Amino acid sequence: MAVDLSRRAYRAQRWAARAALAAAALAVVFPLLYGGLRGLALLLCGVAGLALSSAALWWTLTLRGPLRWLAALVAVCVPAAVIALSAVFLFWALPVSLALWALAVWSGRFALRGTGSEQQPARPRERRMPLPRRAVLIMNPRSGGGKVGRYRLREKAERLGARVVLLDPEKENDVTAMAQEAVVGGADLLGAAGGDGTQALVAAVAAEHDIPFLVISAGTRNHFALDLGLDRGDPAACLDALTDGVELRVDLGFAGDQPFVNNASFGAYASIVQSPAYRDDKIGTSLEMLPDLLTGQQGARLVARAGDTTLDAPQAVLVSNNPYRTDDPFGLGRRERLDSGVLGVLGVKVESAVDAAALLLDPSRGRLTILTAPEVLIEGDRAELEAGVDGEALLLPAPVRCRIAPGALRVRVPRKRPGVAQPPPRLNWRRLRKLAATVGRTAAPSRFRHHPEIPDLPERQRPFLGL
Repeated sequence: MAVDLSRRAYRAQRWAARAALAAAALAVVFPLLYGGLRGLALLLCGVAGLALSSAALWWTLTLRGPLRWLAALVAVCVPAAVIALSAVFLFWALPVSLALWALAVWSGRFALRGTGSEQQPARPRERRMPLPRRAVLIMNPRSGGGKVGRYRLREKAERLGARVVLLDPEKENDVTAMAQEAVVGGADLLGAAGGDGTQALVAAVAAEHDIPFLVISAGTRNHFALDLGLDRGDPAACLDALTDGVELRVDLGFAGDQPFVNNASFGAYASIVQSPAYRDDKIGTSLEMLPDLLTGQQGARLVARAGDTTLDAPQAVLVSNNPYRTDDPFGLGRRERLDSGVLGVLGVKVESAVDAAALLLDPSRGRLTILTAPEVLIEGDRAELEAGVDGEALLLPAPVRCRIAPGALRVRVPRKRPGVAQPPPRLNWRRLRKLAATVGRTAAPSRFRHHPEIPDLPERQRPFLGL
């Protein structure tokens, strides 16, 4: 019976692959057939409009005065004009085309799900460990607009037996010294309620002494908590780890001696966050500083070295604790793993409006560099480099050596938590074509390949599975 079910399942996947290919083809052909030469002209106008909008966006960021606002007007009006022309001349063919694209994406991902064409990322192994007896939690009452007070985190933690240390919002706090003092006092677990910057400082002390670290998602965004699978909507739920928790081993990043759980950025963004005016006027400060930063008139000239790759004079370099997903627009800013033992590196170098247009139309042509490495060296033409480390503005001695400490951090998390959403399979049209062309049992995935009632696949039929 199991074999019959598996055959039905893979017959459905095979037909889903065919439907995806057919829908994608119709999505392109249908507007052209409906609009004739006008449809072809609109398609070319769409590509040209996309390039012009990208160039106009570059001018918006690099110019000042009336020319900036004229460029901004072009960046907004050109796409609107292309959409309006498409709606007028293609009428209902445009929404039909978009619906066909949506069907192609859904069918393609359904077809590739479970075929073995893409290995799911391994999750850190959970370990059941003894309950902490002397937990110390450092809380920032200002983080996340006052989540510590709003969710009564101090009171709830103390009821669970933890000692809470509140940061003083009226003065500078040495978070590292507080965490070290807690360890000297006998703490067998350290925790932090705050943003990623506070989390990183406490996490580094916990990693140094090899004691568990508890993340409480009381910051504004809390990317680290998100990638650990914690509930960002209810910080108090993170405290369940004190009574019913498991431990995960994850990596910890360092930029020089500065730890980070999320990322360290260099270049334009890092220079902007150094400005005292940035916190009160983020948009205005960015628009004021970007023209000089993007054109090289201000800021350090950077060189980033990662393995055999050298990035010369990029406008921005982002080094992350494990790589971000870049294949899916809905998964940007998320990390599939926190224990891969490598840094993610993203570098951008755009020198003109032509480069800006080319970056959007074809990001693979060298203007956007994406890679992984265990170590990255950031050099500059200054003694100190501006850096944004987990959102904190810092000046670091040059050169800055970014490294990763694999498995250095023991994180204690609730046993019951939302978890990390499984990413959908990447759309691979080549694999879809092979799957659509297979017949019978040749589409069976590797987990059924050695079933006693399913003979081994011939070698010529295995490439579809990536074997």
